[in-house]
Amino acid sequence: MNIPQQSIIRRFTGALMGRLFGVDAPQVRRPSDLLDRRSALVVRALDDATDRLVGPVSSMKDRRAYDRDEVLRDALEAWRTNPLARRIVSLTSQYVVGGGLGIECRHERTRRFLQSWWNHRLNRMSMRAFELCDELTRTGNLFIILSTDPSGMSYVRALPASDVLEIETAPNDVEQETVIWERPRGDVGMDDRPVVAGPDGLLGHPWKVYDERTDAVTAGADGASFSPVILHYAVNRPVGAKWGESDLAPILRWLARYSVWLEDRARLNRYRQSFLYVVKASFTSQAEKLSRQAELSANPPNPGSILVADQSETWEVLNPDLSSFEAAEDGLALKKMIAAGSGNPLHFLAEPESSTRTTAEAAGGPTFRHYEQRQQYFLWLVQDIARVVLQRRARVDRHISPNAEISVKGTDISSRDNGELAQAASVVVQAFATLRDRHLIDDAELLRLVYRFAGEVVDVEDMLKRAAPEDKQGASNTQ
Repeated sequence: MNIPQQSIIRRFTGALMGRLFGVDAPQVRRPSDLLDRRSALVVRALDDATDRLVGPVSSMKDRRAYDRDEVLRDALEAWRTNPLARRIVSLTSQYVVGGGLGIECRHERTRRFLQSWWNHRLNRMSMRAFELCDELTRTGNLFIILSTDPSGMSYVRALPASDVLEIETAPNDVEQETVIWERPRGDVGMDDRPVVAGPDGLLGHPWKVYDERTDAVTAGADGASFSPVILHYAVNRPVGAKWGESDLAPILRWLARYSVWLEDRARLNRYRQSFLYVVKASFTSQAEKLSRQAELSANPPNPGSILVADQSETWEVLNPDLSSFEAAEDGLALKKMIAAGSGNPLHFLAEPESSTRTTAEAAGGPTFRHYEQRQQYFLWLVQDIARVVLQRRARVDRHISPNAEISVKGTDISSRDNGELAQAASVVVQAFATLRDRHLIDDAELLRLVYRFAGEVVDVEDMLKRAAPEDKQGASNTQ
């Protein structure tokens, strides 16, 4: 190929790249300039987000599909191989689920069914809660598949977020999801599930999102039949987005950098202990030098041994000078970035931030608030699943109340807070009970103040209505 042909091809390639990606046409540069540009591109590829290399940042609320898949893969890989990532995910489950969850209902028949569903061998919700919380923290999304048998018993399974191809919603409301498209498993046509064309023309398996208005029972020869449905829950989801965000997404880059830094430090410490013997002598020929080197290589001196040499031979030790300054500060800076991104203080991540207990306890306050918010959402999530399970059972069992009140309870985040709240509530009761006796405040205001200092949110009017019949019964028994 001659030079004019190369120029024509270079101009055509530059024009095509300019139209597709908005970059300038390549120009002829010196070899040193080309090397500098390649080095800059390598650094940019390692440090910048992938979508910045192919075009402007998207104005969409959700990530691009390839970017989301990459984040899910990296989060799972980090959870598998990085101890800090595993610790961050497990900490969330340990605080959110804690000592376990419990489900309650006042309607007796409904309560017994919910307990049987909760403890069913194929559900094991008390143990599955940890697995579901891990998945929610790791991916930011939780896809629950509910399969119901003819008797109305439902079984809970989780669909990995990485297996979801697309989320289809109502045209006028992004929060009303209609179909969850699952990626086909293996080659197309080899999967036992039906594979159809999705909204973007890609093949996948559609899961219908549960809708109370359209969920129906089909009567068959073997009894009632329910179609499997799916439920989608998400955390860290921007307004107007379909997908949630992983708790590990903001710190994946810093987790990788901390791992590389720590591995480099281990290698430095390894090489720092290595040394070589340098033997200097006057040799008459090259053959004599190689003979002496082969002799020493065959019988090297052991550490701590004594070497005896004559004046014609000098022994020296050569070891690498790998001193590194401010290594501790560099590692601490990386770990602080990870701690800030995960919402945990440093002493939660095996890094004693301070020697005083008061400082450590004060640093845990915002973290506990974060776990309380996540626990509140997770309890609502489990309650919503139980509500769908109950409504499906009520379609075949008239003794079940589909509108029965269901509550899911979890353990307290911090036992220290319980002691402080109990002490505060005791002081408030003594102080404001006197005001109530003097008719300066009513019962509703007294209950509101007491439960506020106890850290509980209750419906004061409902509690007063529930206490009224008991007060009347107590008065009649006294008379």
